[in-house]
Amino acid sequence: MQSRLTYILFLLLSVISYGQVNLRVTSDKMVYTTTDVVNLTILLEIEGSDYNNQQTKLRSPDFSKFNLIGTGSVTNGLMDPETNMVIYQSVTRLALEPKQKGKVKIGSFLITFNNKIYKTEPFEILVKEADKKPSVAVNTSKDVYLNMEVEDRDVYQDEPTIAVLKVYSRNMDNLRRVKNIHLPKDNNLDVYPISMAKSEIDPSDYGNMASQVLAIFMIFPNESGYVEVPGASASVSSYAGKNKIVSNKVKINVKKLPEGAPESFKNAVGNFKVSISNVSKEKAEVKKPINVLVKVSGEGNLKNLELPKIAESSDYDVFAPKITSKVTTENTGMKGEILANYLVIPKKAGEISIKTENFAFFDPSKKEYINLGQEVLNVNAFSHDQIMESRTTVEKVNEYTNTFLETVNTPVLKTTSFKVKEKNKFHWNILFVNIAILLALFIVYLLFRNWQKKRRLNKKIEPLEPVGSIAETEEEIRERLKTDVNDYFSYLENLKDKKDYQKFFQIYDELDSEVRSQYFQSSAEDFIDFLENYKGPAIAEQYRSLSQKIQIEKYAPVKSSEAIDMLLQSIVELYSQISK
Repeated sequence: MQSRLTYILFLLLSVISYGQVNLRVTSDKMVYTTTDVVNLTILLEIEGSDYNNQQTKLRSPDFSKFNLIGTGSVTNGLMDPETNMVIYQSVTRLALEPKQKGKVKIGSFLITFNNKIYKTEPFEILVKEADKKPSVAVNTSKDVYLNMEVEDRDVYQDEPTIAVLKVYSRNMDNLRRVKNIHLPKDNNLDVYPISMAKSEIDPSDYGNMASQVLAIFMIFPNESGYVEVPGASASVSSYAGKNKIVSNKVKINVKKLPEGAPESFKNAVGNFKVSISNVSKEKAEVKKPINVLVKVSGEGNLKNLELPKIAESSDYDVFAPKITSKVTTENTGMKGEILANYLVIPKKAGEISIKTENFAFFDPSKKEYINLGQEVLNVNAFSHDQIMESRTTVEKVNEYTNTFLETVNTPVLKTTSFKVKEKNKFHWNILFVNIAILLALFIVYLLFRNWQKKRRLNKKIEPLEPVGSIAETEEEIRERLKTDVNDYFSYLENLKDKKDYQKFFQIYDELDSEVRSQYFQSSAEDFIDFLENYKGPAIAEQYRSLSQKIQIEKYAPVKSSEAIDMLLQSIVELYSQISK
């Protein structure tokens, strides 16, 4: 009996120490409509060290009755302070669109740990027909989805990561209505755009949905730990107004910088160089300012970098700098240079050393700190007497003349305007350009006067023609704008024979646009309503069916001449009836 108790005790201890796996799935609700999106949350929790013994990835059940719209996952690891047990948690989100009505079964998710299969319990959801409510326009924002993808989710503090914002929709027309893109904003992040230009539309991306890249941007996390990047937003324009859509949120793991940073390290992360130079053209003179330029160049967090300052000294006075930046953001990182222009006034004559503060940065590629130390600029400052002795006779005369003209001013002539500028030449090019501009203006004036005289001589009073009714005017405009569809038919026939199908569909789009503009209809939806009212429901249904066939054949990977021939016959029959 005692041996059995001992065996049971050791068995329980081994189970507790080995770990526990918990896998479960939940849905946001149990009853949906055909227009709703089914959101599933799969939670995997592992207590102990079993997360190192995972043998298979999470396997999904059969989703043939759904369209997979989007997916995302996040992982966390923490330690229970009471039991000192490590808990590994993985959360996966799936967005599904039901294809059919009625009861739909969602099967089990499977995963294998230590030769043991864990699975979730299958369950059913109910899909109902969506309520058909009459409305003036369709809200397209429900059919448009934003997705934010982060390239690297494991970075150091102040190290950049690249994010891509994409839009998905089953209707490509909805992608063209997405505007007013706003990038994520958070106090723990610095976000800089790389490209806000929309890419070409991909007609069959993930889940057979059309997609388009809206923006590429760079994220600099300035705090360590798990940082959540808020979703980006945009607006979708429709006939009912503008609707706001928001992308998913993304969690990134921001690693702390290693210990042992030098005292001169502030927040520079990347790879940098520091230089100092004297950009003044004149000789350095005591008690007169000179321009000293401190430049930090390289790749990294340049825009929020704490620059090395010029160190204080008893040999000179230094004033706050003017900061300018020449930085570009690219897919490979932020590159460029930051310029700090200082005014430095020497206090004594002779050799003086202008030094910068010590500067150090962290290189993520090498995972180490690099201390660049100080940069030194040696300047030879002269006294006023030394500067005067080194001048030539002509320069001294100019100096005395300028001093006299600045201090003495007659009441008749303002003598300060005659101040001699040293080393200044007369620019003949500027004089010739000004003369040419004056001549051109004079010629334009003469032509304008001549045109006015001819206009007054030829102006005659003509009798006004009687204005017709509104209906007659509209019919006259329509006849004037009427499109000769037969020319388009002949052109399409030639393109079909040449098998230039890309040009074939371009010419069809021009034909469709010309016919719609003839009836003052800007969009295909409005044109369908117009055809139902004035041409009959049969013509409107033929137009709708032909538009769908055109889209299918346009993006078909392989095009057959028989299908294009049938399309051309349908185009000729339909547009001949519409243009009557």
